[in-house]
Amino acid sequence: MSDSDDDRPLKAKSKDTISKSVDAAMDKSIHSNGHVAPGISMAMGPFDGMDVDKPVTNGVNGVHGSKRKTSRPNGASYREDTDDDDDDDVPLTKKRKTKTVAAVDDEDDVPLKKKVSKPPKATAPQIGAVDGGDLPLGKKLQQEKEEIEQEAKKEAQAIRKKEKSTKRKAESDDEDDVPLKEKAPIKKEAAVKKIKKEADSDDDDVPLSKKAPTKKAAKVKKEETAVAAKKGKAKVKQEERTAEDEAADDEEEEYRWWEDPAKGDGTIKWTTLEHNGVVFPPEYEPLPKHVKMLYDGVPVTMHPDAEEIAYGFGSMLNSTHNVENPTFQKNFFGDFKEMLDKTKHAKDKDGNSVKITKFEKCDFKPIFDYVDAERQAKKALPAAEKKKLKAEKDEKEAPYMYCMWDGRKQKVGNFRVEPPGLFRGRGEHPKTGKWKKRVQPEQITINIGKEAMVPKPPEGHKWKEVKHDQEGTWLVMWQENINGAYKYVMLAANSDIKGQSDYKKFEKARELKKHIGRIRDDYTKELKDEEMVVRQRATAVYLIDQFALRAGNEKGEDEADTVGCCSLKFEHVTLRPPDTVIFDFLGKDSIRFYDEVKVDPQVFKNLKIFKRAPKTDGDDIFDRLTTSGLNKHLSKYMPGLTAKVFRTYNASWTMATLLQKMKPDKAMSIAERVKEYNDANRKVAILCNHKRTVAASHAATMEKLGDKVNGLRYQQYRLKQQMLVLEPKLKKKKPEGFFDLPEDLDEEWVKAHQAALVEAERVKIRKKFEKDNEKLVADGGKEMKAKELQTRMEVAEELEEKFKAEWKKGGKIEVEGKSASVEKLEAAVEKLEGRIANEKVKGEDRENNKEVALGTSKINYIDPRLTVVFSKKFDVPIERFFSKTLREKFDWAIKSVDEDWDF
Repeated sequence: MSDSDDDRPLKAKSKDTISKSVDAAMDKSIHSNGHVAPGISMAMGPFDGMDVDKPVTNGVNGVHGSKRKTSRPNGASYREDTDDDDDDDVPLTKKRKTKTVAAVDDEDDVPLKKKVSKPPKATAPQIGAVDGGDLPLGKKLQQEKEEIEQEAKKEAQAIRKKEKSTKRKAESDDEDDVPLKEKAPIKKEAAVKKIKKEADSDDDDVPLSKKAPTKKAAKVKKEETAVAAKKGKAKVKQEERTAEDEAADDEEEEYRWWEDPAKGDGTIKWTTLEHNGVVFPPEYEPLPKHVKMLYDGVPVTMHPDAEEIAYGFGSMLNSTHNVENPTFQKNFFGDFKEMLDKTKHAKDKDGNSVKITKFEKCDFKPIFDYVDAERQAKKALPAAEKKKLKAEKDEKEAPYMYCMWDGRKQKVGNFRVEPPGLFRGRGEHPKTGKWKKRVQPEQITINIGKEAMVPKPPEGHKWKEVKHDQEGTWLVMWQENINGAYKYVMLAANSDIKGQSDYKKFEKARELKKHIGRIRDDYTKELKDEEMVVRQRATAVYLIDQFALRAGNEKGEDEADTVGCCSLKFEHVTLRPPDTVIFDFLGKDSIRFYDEVKVDPQVFKNLKIFKRAPKTDGDDIFDRLTTSGLNKHLSKYMPGLTAKVFRTYNASWTMATLLQKMKPDKAMSIAERVKEYNDANRKVAILCNHKRTVAASHAATMEKLGDKVNGLRYQQYRLKQQMLVLEPKLKKKKPEGFFDLPEDLDEEWVKAHQAALVEAERVKIRKKFEKDNEKLVADGGKEMKAKELQTRMEVAEELEEKFKAEWKKGGKIEVEGKSASVEKLEAAVEKLEGRIANEKVKGEDRENNKEVALGTSKINYIDPRLTVVFSKKFDVPIERFFSKTLREKFDWAIKSVDEDWDF
C-alpha cells in the first residue's frame, strides 16, 4: 500500500487508474462554458435545479451548530491564537491523531445560523469594489484573483531563476532540499566564487536562517543591530511606562531575538527554566441551606459532589442554546445521575430519601436565582472595592505570572488550572454537557530545569511527575477527562518563544512564494493523470490552494464528525453543472462550513469521477489520499511545507499585492486610510473564504451610529442659527438651504434628541458624583450629601429649560457664550463637518464588514509586518489596527521592519 492509500474500511473505493473511456464519458456529460477563474465563493442563496447531485444535509438534522461567544481557557479574552495545529513542542508520547476542542484561531467556518438555508451574499462594498459596470461583481473579483496569481507565478519564477544562477547547471531545481551526502562535491574555487556571489546578491527573500554572512556582512549587521536597538529603546521611552517596565530595563537591554534568527533553530529550546507551577481553582463551597434544587417540586439536599454538578447546570440557565440542547441535557444528566448513584441520591427536608431519575422533574431555577443575585451584587460593588479585590487577587497570583527562561523574565500565558464545569464544546460536539472533573495535583506533570527548585504541590498532594524536557516549551501539563486531551501551560503570546513561533510561521509562507508557481503548474498537469491517487492528490491541493480548505484529519469514534479536504465524504459535496461545487460539512470545532464555488472544469470532472457509483453516503471522496501522504508530497517542494501553509501564504501574498498598489494621499483622513486598509483586508477575507454571521447587535449599532451623525448635524444647525443672529445678512451670502434644518430631522426628532441630551447630561453628572464619592471614601474622607448632587444637577435643569424656552419662541436659537463670533462659529461648523465625514466612513466600513471576518485574516494569516508597513507608509497609528494585546503579541513585527519591507 502506498503512503497516500487509506486503509479505512469503506463501502466502495475508487479504482487504481482512470480509463480513457471513463474520462471521455465524463467530458461528454459536462457542458463547459470555457475557462473559469476559480477561487471565489459564490455564496448565492438557494441552489435549485441541480441535475447531478441532490442537495443533502450533513447528517445533523439540518442544524449545523450554534453560535456562541468565543472564549479562551482561564478567562483570557482575546482571539489572537495562531494556527493551533502547531504542536511541535508537545511531547511525542502525548500527541493524538487529531486535535480536540481548542481555542478558535479563525472564524472562516463560523456557523451562519441555526438551520440556515442560505449563506450571506458578498456585496460590492464588501470587497472594496463599486457595484455596477459591464462585468458581474463575481467576475471582477475572479479577474483580480487571476491577476494576483499571475503576479505570484512571475515572482516565483524570478526568485528561482535568481537562485538557479548561483548553482551549477547539473543541480536540479530541488537541490536545496537534497541531503548533503547526496550532493555532488563542488570544487574549492567554484565554491569560493559561489559564496562571494551569494554575499553580493540581493537575498532579502532568502530565510535569514539560511543566509551565510561574510565577515564584512556580519560587521555591518552588528552595527545595524546596535543602531536599531538604540532607536527601539528611544521609541519605548516615548510610550507610557510602568514601574515594572523600568525595572526590567535596568536589569537588561531589550532582547531583539528576530535579529538573531539562529536562536531557537536547534531542538533544545531552553537551558535553564524556573517557575512556580500553577494556581488551582478554589474548592467548591456548598450552597446556603435555603437554596435547593427542586425535584418534582420538592427541595432536596445532595452530597456536595453531586450538588456541584447541579450548580454547574443551574448557573448557566441564561445560556439557552446550551441548556436547551438535547445532547447537552442528555450528557449532563448522565454524569449527574452517575454521581448521584455514587452518593446515594438526595433527601427531602424530613430526611427521606429521594431518588432522582428524570431530568424533566429537576428544577434548577433556585440555583440560578442565587447565582444571578451574586453576580449582580458583584457588579454593583463600588469601584474602589473592585479595585481592592483585584489587587488582592493579583498579589496572590503574582509569583505564577512570570517564569525565568534562560535567565530572562518571561510572562506565562495560562497559569490557572481550569475549574470543574460542564463542557460546552463548539458546534455540534457529541460530548457537550459532560462534566469536566476537578484536576488534582496527582494528574499534573511539571517541566522545569534540573537545577531549579520544584514548586511545592498543595498540602497532602504530590505531582504526577517532574520532567526536564528541554525540547518542549510547555511548563505544566495534565490530561482532562472529556476527550482525553492534554492541556499545557505555555508562555504568553508576547513572549520570545511565542513570537519566534509566529515569525517562523510567516517566514515559511514567504518561502512558499518561491515555489508556488511550480506547485500550481504541477497540480494543474496532474489533474488529468491516469493514476487515481495522483489525480486525487492534485485535486485536493487545488481545493486547498484555491478555496482555503483545511487538509482534514481522521477522527476517533467518540469524537465529533468533523472533516477537511482529504476526509470529505460523498454527502459533503454537491455538484451543479457545468462548474459549481457546493461544500456543506462540519469543519474545525464542529462548526458548519458551507460554501458554493466555481471550479476549473477538470476539477469538476474529477470530483464527479471520485463520486461515481457504487459510492454513496458515508464513502470517502478522496479514498486514495491521507493528510500525511499529502503533506509528504508537498514537503518535496520545500522542507516543512504542509497544506496549512497555503492559507497563510495566500492571505499574506494577496494583502502584499493589494498594498503595493496603494499610494499615500496626504489629503485623506486617518479614518479614510483605515478604511483603505480594511478594504484590502476584506478582499483577502473573501478570497480566503473567511465569513461570519452578522452580529445580532449590528442593526442596533448602525442605528446608534446614525443617531450620532444626526446629532452632529443638529449641532451644526444650531451653530448656523447662531451665526444668523450675529449677522443676519449671511443668509443671502450662503447657498440656499445652508441654514435650514435637514429635512429628515423633523420637529418630533428634535424634541426627542433634546430630551436625550438632557438625560445624558444627568447620567454624566450622577456618574461623576458617585466616582468622586468613592475617591473621597478611599482617601479616608466623608461622602458628599445628596444636596451636592442636586446642586450639580442644575446644569442639566438649565439645559432643559433652555430647550423649552426655544420652543416657546418658535424654535429661535440664541447665541451661546459671551465671546461667540461668526468666525468662531463657522470654524466650529467646519470641524463638525469633518467629524460627520469620519463617522460616515466608520459606518460604511462597519456595514461592509458585517459578513466578513477581518480579524481572522489580520491576526492569523496576514503577516503582521504588512500591517506595520501600511501603518508607517500611510502614517496611521498602529493602535488603529492592533489592540494592546496584539501589539504585545506582534512586538517583533512592529520593531523589525520599516515602510520599505516587502513580503
